[in-house]
Amino acid sequence: MRPLEGIKVLDLTRALAGPFCTLMLGDYGSDVIKIEMPGTGDDTRQWGPPFIGDESAYFLSVNRNKRSLTLNLRDEQAQQVFLKLAADADVIVENFTPGVMGRFNLSYEAVQQVNPGIVYCSISGFGANGPYQSRPAYDQIMQGISGIMSITGDLGGDPQKVGIAVADIGAGMWAAFAVMTALFHRATAGGKGQYIDLSMLDAQVAWMTYQAGYYFATGEAPKRLGAAHPTLVPYQAFMGQDGKYFNVAVGSARLWDRFCQGIDRMDLHQHPDYLDNGQRVTHRSALVPLLQEYFLKKDADEWVADLQAVSVPAGPINDLADVFNDPQVLHREMLLDMPHPTLGSIKQTGLPIKFSGTPGALEKPPPLLGEHNHAILTALGYSDADIDRMSGTGVI
Repeated sequence: MRPLEGIKVLDLTRALAGPFCTLMLGDYGSDVIKIEMPGTGDDTRQWGPPFIGDESAYFLSVNRNKRSLTLNLRDEQAQQVFLKLAADADVIVENFTPGVMGRFNLSYEAVQQVNPGIVYCSISGFGANGPYQSRPAYDQIMQGISGIMSITGDLGGDPQKVGIAVADIGAGMWAAFAVMTALFHRATAGGKGQYIDLSMLDAQVAWMTYQAGYYFATGEAPKRLGAAHPTLVPYQAFMGQDGKYFNVAVGSARLWDRFCQGIDRMDLHQHPDYLDNGQRVTHRSALVPLLQEYFLKKDADEWVADLQAVSVPAGPINDLADVFNDPQVLHREMLLDMPHPTLGSIKQTGLPIKFSGTPGALEKPPPLLGEHNHAILTALGYSDADIDRMSGTGVI
């Protein structure tokens, strides 16, 4: 048994925020039915290059452990099919612009009429209310509006987005947490479901945590510091003699002692400008260039080994080729292969949560568009003739 086995999820999402939420639910046992537009499906099926065969690498990365059903939700019969599915579902996740599900006659209120226990999660850029509720939203737009780009990038340089779509992925993770919280409440509150309004903007503002704390304390917006930390020094990336970068994290007085020992610079340990972290922050502009010049004497991996030998947190800055050949990553099964109906075998990132008694699994490959139409519809009681008729009239 996987921990979410028996939970049925109707997934009306596309792109990344919603699919990442349902990926998390599917990995740990939920029966996720991905509902897509006939003929085109999830937008990301066409996002490329790169493609693997005819399949988008992007789509393959976030849609495993799901079944695909095509439904044209503008069609009244398709809406009836959806409501039949919803009648015994546990969760609905959708990421249309607020109001669209209502125009499909499939709002939370409509679904609640056939299933009072439904947990209905809507993910949108700005939420279901407020002055921005109808604005379109993509990850980079949200990284900018939420403040993340204002603190990402080099001091004096241009604002930069994070290298992965953190606004989307973060919203998906918040959504999965919200769904599980609502399911727990339903289990302890007599089967009562509820509506979840999840905004990408809210999710990103919540991630501001200590940077928001600095702003609340000083009234000044934090500045970009590149790979450095705003309140700890040295806590950043440096370049070695070989041109490769490595990270150092000196987060305490004890680590500063070890750091100076590990790099054989006890003169810095005794220097009055660097005696404590407050002094090192004040004299950051002198200490960091001094260290960077010194680190050009040896290769990055040598410095990492020296620092790890004295238990100072240090590590290389890996590219993804390094990551997926790293012995710890491989040992933790964070690179997996799974069969695919047309591609033979595909690589997937592994499952980050390791349960001792009810582990997750990669059971279903990312589905072909409409691959499970027949199985899902016959389970609802539709005959082969019904399914052929729906296919011929564009319902599925």
